[in-house]
This record gives sequence, structure tokens and C-alpha cells, in this order.
Amino acid sequence: MIGAVATLHPAYFALVMATGIVSIACAVMGLRPVAVPMLWANSVFYLALVAMTGLRIALFRDRIMQDLRHHGRAVGFFTTVAATCVLGSQWLLLVSAWRVAAWLWAAGIVLWAVVTYTVFAVLTVTAVKPSLAEGINGGWLVSVVAAQSVSVLGSQLAEGFGARAPEVLLFSLVMWLGGGMLYIWIISLIFYRYTFFTLSPSDLAPPYWVNMGAVAISTLAGSLLVLAAPHSPVVSELVPFVKGFTLMFWATATWWIPMLVILGWWRHVYRRFPLRYDPLYWGAVFPLGMYTVCTLRVANMIDEPALLVVPRVFLFIALTAWTVTFAGLLGSLVKKS
Repeated sequence: MIGAVATLHPAYFALVMATGIVSIACAVMGLRPVAVPMLWANSVFYLALVAMTGLRIALFRDRIMQDLRHHGRAVGFFTTVAATCVLGSQWLLLVSAWRVAAWLWAAGIVLWAVVTYTVFAVLTVTAVKPSLAEGINGGWLVSVVAAQSVSVLGSQLAEGFGARAPEVLLFSLVMWLGGGMLYIWIISLIFYRYTFFTLSPSDLAPPYWVNMGAVAISTLAGSLLVLAAPHSPVVSELVPFVKGFTLMFWATATWWIPMLVILGWWRHVYRRFPLRYDPLYWGAVFPLGMYTVCTLRVANMIDEPALLVVPRVFLFIALTAWTVTFAGLLGSLVKKS
């Protein structure tokens, strides 16, 4: 147990992110009997990871500091933000627990501020840094997912704040815009790294799927802002702008899917890189569930029923990916016991 705490990857909260969004995808697509048990399981996962992280901070601060200075592992701390807000969305959408969701949103905001400015400040002032090719990867886009998860939950909670709804939606709008700009910055570096530096199969670690997941959650955040616009004069005025950028985000997420499938085939089939359980694979499950939900919301936003065929297909892809990865997790636990 102590060994597991000491070596806990900062990105392990992606388990909660993936389970939460697949549960939400099941709920919005009419599979509530699957969605609700996943809520209870996810709450247990979240509490267990919080407890393990707390122990790690108390007992292994040197390990925490090493992670914060590591360009590959430091960005994993952003999964704590996204996991907190995705779990809040689960509680709100599946059992209408507005107060629980609101407290999780508040915790997500605090975590976002602490993690964002701690991670980026430490990586900025660190004296010894890797090259771009060694330091940048898809995991960096979890910082975008974190910001957009705060926006998503805020937009869903806004109506319950009554007279404060316009302020909540303004804050969600600012988080959406900031997260969108962060995506543009980071994906430019990642695309540059992919196309102008040599790639080995090990370089295409599972978080490269976040290339799509980060822009998919940006799509979801934008579509929820549009749907909540009647509660905010500011957002109402910006609806055409928000709709346009939301569609651009969705188109970008859609563009990434064939590319990621091709790269995955190259990695595991052509180059025969072994496919075995890694906690980072939860970062590949999350985008599949997110694309399912965001496409459904976009279809509602622009009133285009033809798009509804996409989430029907992707729901089962996401469920299959979650099931396979969870089986891998159980298998790894059995081996360690």
C-alpha cells in the first residue's frame, strides 16, 4: 500500500475523468441502469485517490516535488481538477444533487487556480529543462481539459444560483475562452513536435488522445454556454460568436479522430509496440466519452438530428474502451497482490 502511494502517478485521476464522462454519456443516451452504478463506483475511485494523494503529500513530499519539476509528469496534476468537476457533473445530471455538485465545483475552481499557477510557475523557473521533443506531449492538454471542466460544470449549475446566474455564466465564459486559447498555444507546439521531430512508438503515449479530448470538452463547454445563454445578457449577446467557435472546436475534434487511429495502428500494429495496461490509458478513454457527449450537445445546439448517429456509435466505442482498460486495471492489481 505504501509503495503504491509513493509511486502514484499524478495523472491517475484520469480514471475518475474517464469513468465520469462515460457514465454521463450512458445517461444522456438512455442507458441509465449503466450510468448510475458508474456514479457510485466513481465516487469511491475519487475518494480513494484523494486519500492516496493526501498520504503522498504527507509522507513523500520529495516525490511530489520531483513530479512538479518533471515536464512529463507535472501536467498530470491537472487531472485532479477535471476529475473533481466531471464527478460534480455526474452528481448533478444523474441524481440532481445540486449542492454536492456546487461544492465539487468550488473545489474544482480552487484546485484549478492552485495547480495551474503552481505547475506552470515551477516548470517556468526550473533551471534544467528538456528539449521540446522530450518535454511536450498530449498530456499537456489536460491543462485545457481542467479549465473547460470548470466551465462545463459552472454552466450546468448556473440556473440554480438564481440571481447570481449571470455572474456564474460570465465566469464560465471566461474559463471557456481562456481554455480555448490555451489549446491553441499547446496544440501548436505538439503539432510542430509531431511533424518536425522523429517519433518513436514510445513517444506516442496514451495521452496523445487528449489532442482530441481537450477540444471535445471545449466543444461541450461552448454548447452548454449557448444553451444557458437566456440566463446571461452577456452570453446572449455573444451567442453567434460562441456557436461559431464551438463548431470549429467540434470540427477539430472530429479531424483528430482518423489521425489518432492511424497513429495508433502505426504504433501497435506496424511497429508492434506492446499493448499492456498503463494508468495513462484512462487519458485515451476520456476523449471517446467526451466526443460522444459533446456531439450530442452540438446537435441540440444547432438543431441538427443527422449528427445524432455519431454519439450512438461512439457510446459503445467508449464503453468498450472503458471496460477493456478497467479489466487491465484489475489485472494489474491482481499481479501486484
